[in-house]
Amino acid sequence: MEATALSIGKSVLNGALGYAKSALAEEVALQLGVQKDHAFVADELEMMRSFMMEAHEERDDNKVVNTWVKQVRDTAYDVEDSLQDFAVRLNRPSRWRFLSTLLERRRVAKQMKELRAKVEDVSQRNMRYRLIKGTTGSKATTDAAEQSSLIANAIFGIDDARRAAKQENQRVDLAQLISDDDGDDDLKVIAVWGTSGDIGQTTIIRAAFENLDVQSKFEGHAWVRVMHPFCPKGFVQSLVSQFLAVEGVKNLLDTDKTLQDLAHEFDGYVNNKRFLIVLTDLCTIEEWDQIRKCFPKCNKGSRIIVSTTQIEVASLCVGQESHATELKKLSVDQTLYAFYDKATCSSDTTTRSTSGHAVAVHGEIIEDQSKDADEKKVVTKSLTRIRTGVGASEESQLIGREKEIIEVIDLISNKDREKVQVIAVWGMGGLGKTTLINGVYYSPKLSDKFEKRVFVTIMRPFDLAQNLRRLIEGLDEGSSTKEELLENSFSNKRKSLLASMGVEGLTKELTKLLETKCCLIVLDDLSSTTEWDLIIPKFPQMKSSRIIVTTREENIANYCTGSENHGTVHNLKVLDPKDALHLFNKKVFGEGRDLIDQNNRELVKEAEQILKKCGGLPLAIVVIGGFLANRPKTPEEWRKLNENISAELEMNPELGMIRTVLQKSYDGLPYYLKSCFLYLSIFPEDMIISRRRLVQRWAAEGYSTEAHGKSAIEIADGYFMELKNRSMILPSQQSVHSRKSIDSCKVHDLIRDIAISKAAKENHVFRLEEGCSLNTHGTIRHIAISNNWNGDKNDFESLMDMSRIRSLSLFAEWKQFFISDKMRLVRVLDLEGTRDLKYHDLDNIWKLIHLKYLSLRRCVDIEILPDSLGDLRQLQILDVRGTFVVDLPKTIIKLRKLRHIHAGMASWVVPEEKSSLMKRCVSGASLCATCCIPILVGIEGSSHKALTRRDACTYACCVRFPSMVMGSDIYIERGAMVPRGIKKLKGLHTLRDVSARGANTILHDIKMLTELRKLGVGGINKKNVMAFCSAISNLSKLESLSVRSADGDPAGLRGCLDDISSPPENLQSLKLCGKLETLPKWMGQLQHLVKLKLASTGLLEDDAAMEFLGKLPKLEILSLCDW
Repeated sequence: MEATALSIGKSVLNGALGYAKSALAEEVALQLGVQKDHAFVADELEMMRSFMMEAHEERDDNKVVNTWVKQVRDTAYDVEDSLQDFAVRLNRPSRWRFLSTLLERRRVAKQMKELRAKVEDVSQRNMRYRLIKGTTGSKATTDAAEQSSLIANAIFGIDDARRAAKQENQRVDLAQLISDDDGDDDLKVIAVWGTSGDIGQTTIIRAAFENLDVQSKFEGHAWVRVMHPFCPKGFVQSLVSQFLAVEGVKNLLDTDKTLQDLAHEFDGYVNNKRFLIVLTDLCTIEEWDQIRKCFPKCNKGSRIIVSTTQIEVASLCVGQESHATELKKLSVDQTLYAFYDKATCSSDTTTRSTSGHAVAVHGEIIEDQSKDADEKKVVTKSLTRIRTGVGASEESQLIGREKEIIEVIDLISNKDREKVQVIAVWGMGGLGKTTLINGVYYSPKLSDKFEKRVFVTIMRPFDLAQNLRRLIEGLDEGSSTKEELLENSFSNKRKSLLASMGVEGLTKELTKLLETKCCLIVLDDLSSTTEWDLIIPKFPQMKSSRIIVTTREENIANYCTGSENHGTVHNLKVLDPKDALHLFNKKVFGEGRDLIDQNNRELVKEAEQILKKCGGLPLAIVVIGGFLANRPKTPEEWRKLNENISAELEMNPELGMIRTVLQKSYDGLPYYLKSCFLYLSIFPEDMIISRRRLVQRWAAEGYSTEAHGKSAIEIADGYFMELKNRSMILPSQQSVHSRKSIDSCKVHDLIRDIAISKAAKENHVFRLEEGCSLNTHGTIRHIAISNNWNGDKNDFESLMDMSRIRSLSLFAEWKQFFISDKMRLVRVLDLEGTRDLKYHDLDNIWKLIHLKYLSLRRCVDIEILPDSLGDLRQLQILDVRGTFVVDLPKTIIKLRKLRHIHAGMASWVVPEEKSSLMKRCVSGASLCATCCIPILVGIEGSSHKALTRRDACTYACCVRFPSMVMGSDIYIERGAMVPRGIKKLKGLHTLRDVSARGANTILHDIKMLTELRKLGVGGINKKNVMAFCSAISNLSKLESLSVRSADGDPAGLRGCLDDISSPPENLQSLKLCGKLETLPKWMGQLQHLVKLKLASTGLLEDDAAMEFLGKLPKLEILSLCDW
């Protein structure tokens, strides 16, 4: 088990040594005349790294070694900082270059002597005290690696797949399953689990849907694809139109109906007729909850067939008693399953098969299956998607909780209590409180008992307004009647309105939704009585409502359920031995097999020891059992696990047990991943962290470097997936819209606690939050500011040495002193989503000369970037997407190290009522004229260097004027203008989203950016089409391309893409937005295309287009939309 200090030291030494040995550093040393000292320092660092690489067995409790390692780490930091500072300052432009160079040489020579002395002293200290003894042999190294892997993989939940076969060699027939009449005329749901774009799956469902025997049994038929985001009105309209199709054309054309008429007509069909409906592309259980409310519990024997790519959705939309059986074997590795209620299937519904299996759950998601395609590609992915909300209420996670579920449901259903009742469930972390309440919340027994319901996890740091918004959003989506569902479709306008409201306005909105209603409200993970006191007064008077609270602390549970709240406290206990064994069996062996069946007394004995150590804690049982499921089931293997966790588990039989297991997972990380993992402690609790954001930050920090033909970001992306595979980070959502299956992640609370404690101990990250204090004499490298910190400038500067900070991350409202002149070594400045950040707050950003990563994403108050941005010569990543920056400064072409530019304006809302065109033009023209009024000359002062007359003109004419003319409060999404000369940024990998409107010069420049991997460009029309096609033909390394037609051009992209002579052969993602009518022929050459999105293309021959696209061998994601 390698000490954290040692792991961080190795990472820091790698970074420092990598730079010290670089050609750039050696050239700078030569110019400054310090090459001998530089060579000595580099050689000493290399020797230190060799010593550290041999010290993998040193533990955290070896204080002497840890002290020396920390000294080495700090020395390496100083070396890297100094060498990079030399290079940056040497290359800075100056009017007095000769004199400044002489002064710089003297200063550098002195500093290098000091560095050499420091490095030499630290190096001799190891020899003096014989601190590092080296390894004991290759076998010890191998055993240590195997042991680390053994414990680390215990957390990884890929083995959570459920593979048991209950009825060997049986296969269900979908048509028979639909037609089967068991005497029960209730509405039945059958779910087919497959993958997005799976032609084989669609073919099977279509064949059953069009079966004549099936058709004859139902009076109404409909086939609907669920749109994202879900639109209740469009969904009901689609169903009604298909139902009306059998009644005649006259009724079908009568579409001018009110919402009430539509709902009434819909009710008439679903209540009085037997119908068959197929729903495809159902992605979430939340969508299903809204759809299910549209169908009453009729007694006509209707059927709903659901097609989904999510196994959890397939299981849960059928019900708690769902059963899954093999539907069809497409190939050796490709199988489809049907989920249905156990009572639905009669004895003659299944057919015998030599390869079929009736299973409870299958363990892999199989993507890109196709029976008819020329090439079948199978991509197996982890099923261990730790979900918030419904996902956690899987049957296997509720083993041993049946009694608790019944008790809580009975408390909720108690009719004797007409007033609001609070039910608090408390217990230690890992007991499954949220999982239990999920099982209760989605129980069919409660489906019709409440008019409103909402499930909200309290976010950290606590923000009352944010939590009220989430309550309102959940209530809007959880409307209980069809009329309400149609009216309260959660539009962008609605979200914007809520985002602009304060606490008072949100309270009134909450009152409208809840007043006099019978409601079920879940407040998950309450952590203080203060939070309860802030939230509960915002609820209005409700009749017979229930509020469920989950918390880890008994005193909070008692407080929430005080006498005035008519509450009940439920203390969740550990599992009893019988249920613990059942859960362990299911995780290790799956359904249908048992530990006793192994007939191995030694294995049973080791299992008893494992369960004893788990102490009935579900989380520990699940992770250890899941780990053992994919390991050899031998007494020796299980004994190895027992021997290595016994001491830690016995130290604290409650909370300490699971922490020890998670700690072992952390200890098993290789050193290069530990720094990446500790970096996660920067982000707030429960935050969904963008994969892009995390990976780019790691690269900018130097955690990854170019190697083996891969860029630093590609290497960092591999680190992301490795952490995910070890379950150190959890995918927040499986993405069906991205080439990458995971776009973001979360960190489990318990794992995050480890990251925070380790990072704080090693002075790696300091979290500036309420009540914090810096109890250390070390140097802080990374600072994260939380939104509950209310200190002033003196507090900020007195807490730490600003001169050594490498990253600043802000999760709070902006304060002007957050950027300090003392932060001269900052490499990462992450202000994403910062409120109240204005353009003039960036005045001093030019002083951060080491800055490599700058994110202003979603800073909606930023419309202008200062010209001084061009002084940031080390900048590699610039992210201003989601701001209102329409014109990147001309000085950006000086940033020769820039690799990624993310731009593109935010989407603004179009109001329902527009003023006349003349009035809007006059208003816009008057606004545009403001850029010429003399008062702006006075603004060009030292305190507002960011704003010039040109900046004001750009904002007035390019943002506000077009938005007024079009009648929108905010202009629609568009790309930013880039300056001429962008071709000078030869190393650019990402350029998105930019506008090519107005001139061909930009496209000629883009043509020269031959290293581009990602390009997003808008404003394409007939005037610039030749330049555009020529540019694309020259970008052979392009992997992602997004093309948008010129705004307001009725011709769209027609004829604009045909002249691309050589499409990028490695293109994997393509997005086309604008009228197209026919697909360009060169698309057939895109043999590596994985994702295709077509928006507002107006294709004339859909069938021909689909046949054309069907020939693309690797296409997995096809998105068609009209906007």
